[in-house]
Amino acid sequence: MDLLLYNIGELATLSHGDVSKPLSGTKMSERDNLLLEPGHSILISEGNIIKISPEQELLEEFAPDLEDNKSAHIELLDVNGKAIIPGLVDCHTHLIWSGDRSNEIRLRQNGLSYQDISKQGGGINRTVEATRKASLKELKSIGSSNLSQSSNYGTTTIEAKSGYGLSVESELKILQATNSLGGINQNILSTWLGAHDFPKDKKVSEYMDELIHEQLPLVAEKGLAKWIDVFCEPGWFDLEQTEILVKSANSFGLKSRLHVDEFVDSGGLSLAAELKSSSADHVGFSNHDSRDKANKSGTMQVFLPGTPYVLGKDLGNGIIDCIENNWNFSLATDFNPNCQTLSLPFVSSLATHRIGIDPLTALVACTRNPASTLNSEIKHCVGSLYEGGPADFNILNSEYVDYWCQTPGVSPISKTYYSGSIVKS
Repeated sequence: MDLLLYNIGELATLSHGDVSKPLSGTKMSERDNLLLEPGHSILISEGNIIKISPEQELLEEFAPDLEDNKSAHIELLDVNGKAIIPGLVDCHTHLIWSGDRSNEIRLRQNGLSYQDISKQGGGINRTVEATRKASLKELKSIGSSNLSQSSNYGTTTIEAKSGYGLSVESELKILQATNSLGGINQNILSTWLGAHDFPKDKKVSEYMDELIHEQLPLVAEKGLAKWIDVFCEPGWFDLEQTEILVKSANSFGLKSRLHVDEFVDSGGLSLAAELKSSSADHVGFSNHDSRDKANKSGTMQVFLPGTPYVLGKDLGNGIIDCIENNWNFSLATDFNPNCQTLSLPFVSSLATHRIGIDPLTALVACTRNPASTLNSEIKHCVGSLYEGGPADFNILNSEYVDYWCQTPGVSPISKTYYSGSIVKS
């Protein structure tokens, strides 16, 4: 049965212009173009939005016998004046891993850096040890639990990286677990991150050879991922190694998303732009010229404010620079063993409360903009609400759209719908 939503508060369609493309600068906060005032209704059929029109028009056409919130021809949902926003899009997560590194906070408080902890056997390789021991069934269970948390905070499309296996068997196992979970309550899009670190049991040259000649061909052959990612940072994969890996993956039809410039400006964003990567993530220390270059090349800059937050670092000026210079950017959670949040509302609370960006700008950065880097692998463009598009949306606990990121620690979401069906209430 079709579904008609009425008595809606503010409605954030975010659908101005070409919905497949991102917005930048002040266009991200133009309320007249991105929001509809109360008084509109949404008609949904077979998982898609059929009409967004003034409420009275739709009620007269599709529910003329409306009485006691019932109709023989259509399911009616009284939203009770609450605001609606698109389903959130989390474009950078490390969804599946095992183990516990919560003791590392004490090491950081005692002056050790991320790099120091890694050299002492902590960091990525410690998680790798635990993840390798986990069975496929256990990894599926972990992934399912994490997706439930993500859904609780309104995410309906999520990118999920491997990277805590660092071996042929374990990387494939993580990707298989990830792909088994998709399409139920969320779109799940996989990225192969075999180049997350160098495993302790192999020399650098040996592991590079394994990545290119063993892992990559199998990932491509089995269709387990659409992107390659590389942790391109000093002490991990350098620029030359990153370029070799990305071009090798391109030859198999895989696009790229890269970790760059998290700790220093090492030229990672500039390389990502040259390689025309779909996104370059972290970008905390990237320079002005690299940011401009990335924008011109179509490489999305993805900021992960939760990560510097949990590491006790400044959130930086990169987001403000992007807004002021009309450079495209997105926000994501970077869910991982150190940054254990799958809440885009919390991440955007950091951006609005600590950096001072507009809540509507933050919403675009968590919906339409990240969706532009994922839409090529989805039937219809996600991240905005438009006629003909998927019915992925959130009903808030407020009449105002701005509420969506103003409740750190508490979900602002009342109900979440994915493909027209309720997944969280």
